[in-house]
Amino acid sequence: MTAKRALPALTAVRESASRALGILLVVALSACSSQARATSPQEVRELAGSPGAQQSRKAAEDRMRGIVNAYAKDTPLTLGLVAIHDVCAGGKAKELFFQDGKDEYKIRCSLQITAYYGADANRVADVLNGILAAGDHYSSDEDPDPYATIPFHHQHGRSSLVDYYRGVGPNPNGPNTPEPTNMFAIGQNLSWDTVRSSQKKLISEPDPCLDNNPPVVRCLREPASKTVTDIRKQHGMVFKLELSAVLYYTVYKDGKTVPLK
Repeated sequence: MTAKRALPALTAVRESASRALGILLVVALSACSSQARATSPQEVRELAGSPGAQQSRKAAEDRMRGIVNAYAKDTPLTLGLVAIHDVCAGGKAKELFFQDGKDEYKIRCSLQITAYYGADANRVADVLNGILAAGDHYSSDEDPDPYATIPFHHQHGRSSLVDYYRGVGPNPNGPNTPEPTNMFAIGQNLSWDTVRSSQKKLISEPDPCLDNNPPVVRCLREPASKTVTDIRKQHGMVFKLELSAVLYYTVYKDGKTVPLK
């Protein structure tokens, strides 16, 4: 190849290399931008303690406590212990592969509450019937509060659960099946100790609070000294109400803020 022919080829190679280097620089600069970086622990703490986060946190907690208190007020259950787990997590750095959406926000906060109640083990049928009756009331209310209702009622075959515990009906789950100890609805799961089965299945203690660092992490037990075992000794058996975690505050990297709706 002559020098005249080689010169254009060399120029094209240099131009291609320059374009590639430019692309790499753009990518590198983009990776350093605020929208591509992982949220620092300091920024997570600042955002978690902001007025917007505090307001949404209180609104979410008030709603969930409303449900917990509805069971204590309107059913035969006696509230014994409330466990609260509140976490604000920072977003990840820009994910080029295996994206899970955690690189889209600066911070995302969620709240989960579990309540433990005591009940008379000799009156399980009456207790369940009382819970379903309260659910009947809420479902028939013309203007129910959607955040303080009991979704379990006598419809959908749940009356057979009461008959089973009264000893006048079969196991609603079918013959040769374990004792039913659970009712589920969207957003709520209610479970209880076995009382008729020879194979005991008891509600366990809540996980210990290993990290309580408000406002980033709140792990509370109310009252702090109460245990599930204490409730069982006092009342005879334990019911557990698990409320699904609620995302109550999100700040995206583009600046958009989504509070609790």
